Amino acid sequence: MTTKANAFDVGDYVVYPKHGVGRVIELQNEEIAGMQLELYVLRFEKERMTLRVPVNKVESIGMRKLSSDKTLKEALDTLTQKPKVKRTMWSRRAQEYEAKINSGDLVCIAEVTRDLFRADDQPEQSYSERQIFEAASSRLARELAAMEKTDEPTALQKILDILNEHAPKYYENAETT
Repeated sequence: MTTKANAFDVGDYVVYPKHGVGRVIELQNEEIAGMQLELYVLRFEKERMTLRVPVNKVESIGMRKLSSDKTLKEALDTLTQKPKVKRTMWSRRAQEYEAKINSGDLVCIAEVTRDLFRADDQPEQSYSERQIFEAASSRLARELAAMEKTDEPTALQKILDILNEHAPKYYENAETT
């Protein structure tokens, strides 16, 4: 089945790539189509969703424990870097951003958050840009909140503070070139 290093205990926070941070609320054994399956039951409070994940599928879907402190630091450092804005069509960029968010990789999610961030004095975002920014920043905030044992609004404010502190210097440079 699974190795103990990969196992999750009831009460653990886990990251499910397509849904973000959830909590293991129970382990179940169920018979489905004549087969006995051991399932993790995950609860995603924000979406008010419960998900059952077969223990033997955890690795293939990319479910993982919360990121390490080192990965979190790397993700927060990513927010301070210069945004990378590609000059490709929006539909292509939107697909790339969605793929990064759904990868569950905290640093990739931070890249999307940084690249789509707009300070209050910057031009308005399109509706779809705003939606993707909010999805990425929310996903990042939920993992940060779980790691720092705080709530999502507090974690989101920390992310926005970092972005607001570092973004202006990049926009000022962009205007002078």
